[in-house]
Amino acid sequence: MRRAIAIAAAIAITVSLGGCSALIPKVASNESVPTGETVSADLEPYYAQVLEWNSCANGMQCATAKAPLDWSDPAADSIDLALTRTVATGSTPIGSILVNPGGPGGSGVDFVQNSENGGVTDAVHERFDIVGFDPRGVGASTSVSCASDPAVLDKYFFGDPSDDSDLEVGSDAWLQEGVDQTTEFGQECLANTGPLLEHVDTESAARDMDMLRAALGDTKLTYLGFSYGTYLGATYADLYPANVGRVVLDGAVDPAVTSTESSAIQAVGFENALKAYLTDCIGQTSCPFTATVDADMLTIRDLLDALDESPLRNTDGRELDSSAMTTAIVYPLYDEANWPYLDQLFSSVMAGDPSLAWQLVDGYYDRDTDGTYLSNTFEAFIAINCLDDSSVASFDEVRAQAAEIEKVAPVFGPQFGYGGAGCSGWPFTGTRTPGPITAEGSGDILVVGTTNDPATPYEQAVSLADELENGHLVTYNGEGHTAYGRSNSCILDTVDAYFLEGTVPETDPQC
Repeated sequence: MRRAIAIAAAIAITVSLGGCSALIPKVASNESVPTGETVSADLEPYYAQVLEWNSCANGMQCATAKAPLDWSDPAADSIDLALTRTVATGSTPIGSILVNPGGPGGSGVDFVQNSENGGVTDAVHERFDIVGFDPRGVGASTSVSCASDPAVLDKYFFGDPSDDSDLEVGSDAWLQEGVDQTTEFGQECLANTGPLLEHVDTESAARDMDMLRAALGDTKLTYLGFSYGTYLGATYADLYPANVGRVVLDGAVDPAVTSTESSAIQAVGFENALKAYLTDCIGQTSCPFTATVDADMLTIRDLLDALDESPLRNTDGRELDSSAMTTAIVYPLYDEANWPYLDQLFSSVMAGDPSLAWQLVDGYYDRDTDGTYLSNTFEAFIAINCLDDSSVASFDEVRAQAAEIEKVAPVFGPQFGYGGAGCSGWPFTGTRTPGPITAEGSGDILVVGTTNDPATPYEQAVSLADELENGHLVTYNGEGHTAYGRSNSCILDTVDAYFLEGTVPETDPQC
């Protein structure tokens, strides 16, 4: 069985619900470009469009905006962007907060519709409309589609159980097979998606956000971005520093790190989260581990190796190998509230039962029990990452990088180590070179980091806050991915004071 090479770093989809500036003026929801704002003639139809809001799911309102397919040629074709909003509950609203839940590939529409108050507190919702949008390529917007048959996605994500080839991991033949699979998959994505596939990069999505800001009637962007949404928000701030209002970046991605560096950082992050789980688990009656943290980490590594030697076949024919098992482990590590699933997972797999592991894997990939995929999250994830990553590594470089990652993360390293070849063979070459984003001239930006965040480790929040000319670090000392809405009152109070009053803490509050 052969599973496709991982696509760069698994910049994670958030599973959390996640000086003073002047108050942002509120204009009527059917007003177009805010008073005094001018744009070029070719952009005027987009910036001046009037959004038509209609009732939709969960008592919210939905609308569709138009955006250029290609921002360098706005007079050519257009695409649709899906939006939803929950209207401010108070009598004196001051604007909209645009929300992105992460990914890339996460649906802002789903996030806002499925979160209480759209993911913010009552106090913030009283003053702001909360607006979720599906970025270009995602969900209900004009979207990436790589396969009409879910079996194609199963084969790409989980491998082909009928493939009995026994190529050595890391060999030229093994890496070339992965490149060939990505090439074939990419061509299917292009055939099903069309020209959009070349234009789902993060910079284009950030340009969409400025157009949405104007269409919503806001002179400045107020924004809440989680995980990958921090990279999207930072990109926006760098493109439009004068339009930055109150921007919160929670669970930060450092735009200066390469995909290989990000893979290593993430592998260590999940390794540390696994150690935290074991520390909490050992000694409890439900815990399947009884030794020490270090010894049990070796036990888990041995389990992953054993699954590669003898995968466990599920009732649907899929085989649980180390890659799928890693996904099953990683998923509950996003939030310590889900650690009890790990007790059950390890107990069942050690007993030879892969069913719960596959339930967790399917939950991560948004795959239904009948084998269909409920969203295009991971198709968009691949397409966006490959456009955002311009690095091309030789097989020798990929092997060397994988060896370094395994050194720093001996349990998860083998699963995170070969992303350097992940976008080789994709139909379009990425154009962005990793580098710091400074957003020179922007307003104050809050960067929130969790000290043991496995998916976007804390060091990235520290780096991003330092790189931004007006970045301010807010630390949550705790476990899990992201902080706002899932941590403590200190984080809530700090972020809310910023959204409501423009107040920036004089120093990191160390929540």
